[in-house]
Amino acid sequence: MRDTRLQKLAQNLVCYSVDVQPGENVLVEMIGSERELLKCILEEVAKRGGNSFVELTDRNVHRTLLTHANKEQIETWAELDLERMKKMDCYIGIRSGENVSELSDVPDEQMKWYQSIYSHKVHLDERVKRTKWVILRYPSPSMAQLANMSTDAFEDFYFDVCNLDYAKMDKAQDSLADLMARTDRVRIVGPGTDLSFSIKGIGAKKCSGHRNIPDGEVFTAPVRDSVNGSITYNTPTVYNGISFANIRFRFENGKIVEADAESGSKEQLDAILDTDEGARYIGEFAIGFNPYILTPMKDTLFDEKIAGSLHFTPGQTYDETDNGNESSIHWDIVLIQRPEYGGGEIYFDDVLIRKDGIFVLPELQGLNPENLKS
Repeated sequence: MRDTRLQKLAQNLVCYSVDVQPGENVLVEMIGSERELLKCILEEVAKRGGNSFVELTDRNVHRTLLTHANKEQIETWAELDLERMKKMDCYIGIRSGENVSELSDVPDEQMKWYQSIYSHKVHLDERVKRTKWVILRYPSPSMAQLANMSTDAFEDFYFDVCNLDYAKMDKAQDSLADLMARTDRVRIVGPGTDLSFSIKGIGAKKCSGHRNIPDGEVFTAPVRDSVNGSITYNTPTVYNGISFANIRFRFENGKIVEADAESGSKEQLDAILDTDEGARYIGEFAIGFNPYILTPMKDTLFDEKIAGSLHFTPGQTYDETDNGNESSIHWDIVLIQRPEYGGGEIYFDDVLIRKDGIFVLPELQGLNPENLKS
């Protein structure tokens, strides 16, 4: 008998997240070995009158392909997949697999080609901008290990997070999005962090299950040259299979002028930030508040939604909150401000809006954990 939680998740993805309409083309990409959720999604797309197309990817095979790829090969690969993506109305991406570091030893040059040519053209320029899309992880023993949980406990946690009432969360986000859209100056304070910037005129975008599952953030972007000060992130992060911890950036007039980390070499960190000019500028500032996600697990789709967190993202900006920054990278690195992680404050135009991870303004308190869970 099929797990009813899978059927509910597939229904949410198809009917709520991308809202498939009759006749729409839907590309479902499965990275990993999970098949039951994939079959549930295909069934739900058919019920809505959509047309499913499937891409199955094995991470280990993908690693071997990238390791031996040349630039012309990646350009042809991007050209072929770009034409397919142009024919799609919706995209559902499921990331599964056993090893989050599978791509860690792909040569830097090949990985840079893949990011700047394939990922930028097919995903950042086409899929993100021109389709209805949603991306999610699927639970695996390796994810449970990263979360320091048993496999069964992690699976229960996963479905609590992913089958949350996102329509309710969407309504609760209105006040924060409106406030961000009216705000000029932002200041973030915490251990190793004192950062100031403007978000004037950039706008704000709610995230409530239409792009990522799990979800739970509102994002904007800083005015590109307005960022000054320092930020110390207190969560581990993986980029291109390389693990980093306790990254610290110092900014002058929007640009990262100093970068270091306690783990992950400075050379590897600088190599990512030197991918292109835009990689040393910030493309996104977001506040996270999913009530079920409390601890980092080196998985961006979960970590950036942690209750009481924020992320401050080097690289490509989004069209919805465009600050003019362009890059082939988009690296969501997370700072948690709950007391057990050192606390911290966020100020909008010199008014305290969140302290130690809890919203203090009455109009924002609907986003606090006790209200989103109930």
